[in-house]
Amino acid sequence: MRGNPDNLRQAAARKSAAAQARAEKGLREMIRRGQPITFRGLAQTAGVSLDFLYRCTELRRRVEQLRSQQRSHPPRPAPQPPDDSPSSVVRILTAQLAELKRRHRDEVQALRQALEAAQSENLELRRSLGPRHTTRPESPCS
Repeated sequence: MRGNPDNLRQAAARKSAAAQARAEKGLREMIRRGQPITFRGLAQTAGVSLDFLYRCTELRRRVEQLRSQQRSHPPRPAPQPPDDSPSSVVRILTAQLAELKRRHRDEVQALRQALEAAQSENLELRRSLGPRHTTRPESPCS
């Protein structure tokens, strides 16, 4: 037999242990985030194959146990912060600022329209008066 079968076995064991450690870390991460525990989700999170998860009896048992716990106890929604919390204050101030900006835009638009109307009226009055006299009338005192 060529090669060293013991080295191959040791390498395979190291590879399996590393995959198992990644799977455990992935499970902890999924639990921390409140994600649903599934074999497919764990495989994606941990970077291991579905086949590995199904073959490793310890991991398989743990995933099935966590999955059944999640089904019987759905995760609670995140508690709403009290009304005086900083995020609530920020939300209220942001809404007030948005309302002020909207009113300001409306006022500016109304003022522009009024200015356009006044300029138009001014132009019409100038046209109705006719051309301006550039020479001054002679004064009777000269």
